[in-house]
Amino acid sequence: MRARKRVWKLLGLAGLTGVAATGAVLVRGERQRRAYTPEDVRARLHERHAAAAAVPGPEAGDEPPGPVAVGVRARLFRRRR
Repeated sequence: MRARKRVWKLLGLAGLTGVAATGAVLVRGERQRRAYTPEDVRARLHERHAAAAAVPGPEAGDEPPGPVAVGVRARLFRRRR
């Protein structure tokens, strides 16, 4: 009986430790994000946009064909089999 209580106590402590560690990581990330000036953020967004615009996208004829419409007769025939 005592062993079960110990296991549950250890699991609870491990859970609390995990929650605390996650909170610390989130706070650290938020501090790093807030350290950017608006000009820094704008410059990074412009760089990312330029990099994305440089990658060629699919051309008009390169799209895969869409789903093929199946008639009612074909669906009923498949169900009978």
